Amino acid sequence: MNKTTAVAAVIEAFPEAPIVFTTGYTCRIARHLRDSPNHFYMVGSMGLAPSIAVGIALQTGKPAVVVDGDGSLMMNPVGLLIAGPIRDLPLLHVLLDDGVYDSTGGQPTPSAGVDFGAWARGSGFDEALRADDEHALCTALARHADVSSPTFLHCRVDADAGAPPPRVDADLADHADRLRRHVSGLVG
Repeated sequence: MNKTTAVAAVIEAFPEAPIVFTTGYTCRIARHLRDSPNHFYMVGSMGLAPSIAVGIALQTGKPAVVVDGDGSLMMNPVGLLIAGPIRDLPLLHVLLDDGVYDSTGGQPTPSAGVDFGAWARGSGFDEALRADDEHALCTALARHADVSSPTFLHCRVDADAGAPPPRVDADLADHADRLRRHVSGLVG
């Protein structure tokens, strides 16, 4: 399974729930596949996508999803530490682990030696799952569509071949307002 396939599966599984996509190629792929008001694309701020998704889940009390990367999570695991202890936080943290810092030149990350599931469990997540192929990913996403407590899903993916989609060119303030309106509609 490559990163584009995994991002497409998340988008398909969560057509209305807020999804925060980490910076780099992940947000570029998501925007290219389907630009939607429930999507938030991180531009910069590597490692902070989980913190935004935690805030959304806390505000709405409804499922929120973060699609994170191995490099981002290793840079800043604070999202796990914040989310884990909140027993009724409806958060699904999907980690796409391709083993490289793809958007900065493909330098390897040390993710092969990291047990991300243990990080999540140690932070208090109820479940720490793994999906190594598209079928396992789709099954886990369907099973957790109505997530009600912190849940972590580690997906091993291959980097995509070829050139990535173009950079996110949206006006960032307008982009944030679009997500804010969508989130307000969930609690209204």
